[in-house]
Amino acid sequence: MPPRRRSALLARLVVDEPGRPQVILGELRRVILDGAVPPCTVIPLREVAELFGVSHIPVREALKTLIGEGLVTHRPHGGYAVAQLTSNELREMYIVRETLETASLAAAARNATDADRARLLEVNSLLEQAIRDDDPVAYHRQSRHFHVALTKPSRLFRLLHMLESAWNVTEPVQSMVHIARGDRVRLHTDHALMLDAFMARDVDRLLLIAERHHRRLETVIATLPTDTGLLAPEDISVAQ
Repeated sequence: MPPRRRSALLARLVVDEPGRPQVILGELRRVILDGAVPPCTVIPLREVAELFGVSHIPVREALKTLIGEGLVTHRPHGGYAVAQLTSNELREMYIVRETLETASLAAAARNATDADRARLLEVNSLLEQAIRDDDPVAYHRQSRHFHVALTKPSRLFRLLHMLESAWNVTEPVQSMVHIARGDRVRLHTDHALMLDAFMARDVDRLLLIAERHHRRLETVIATLPTDTGLLAPEDISVAQ
């Protein structure tokens, strides 16, 4: 029998202080949200426990929390793995994200401080650099930062927490990494128009452009490959 291949996730975990179970949840979440390990990546309970120098119990507790957040799945007799969405589930989560973001935009545009607007300009410049460099990983990361900078000034903290949770569920897919460069350019054109409206505090125009941006996102997400393991077949239900 060939030796079992080491989980790619283990190599990404950082253990600064072994024996501290309280850091396990944050470190597992960080690695999954970074997008460096794809959906279905195995999370070996025993090896993670050994790496952190703890028993299986705190690792199981961390994994249970991540299951509740939609980032990890568990199959009886199959162990733990990074969650994998179907195409329909991914589309549903984008609808959730749109709904929550739209609900925050008017307040964000009206309440934004000079520091908030400066942060949005800063992130937009990083997005433009990612486009120039044709760096899809950087574009994916900065696109999220852009949308956070757009919505955070709303100060609607419960809503923003729900938006963050919904966004996290889609992160293992790394959607913007897998779409065509031309689609990223077109999506960033929307970002530029949203930025202009935000800076002008033109709420009506901001909401109109945001709605168009989300329709474009829906179209782009529908092009993601379904035969590469990135997304689960629609007829498979994963036990939680």
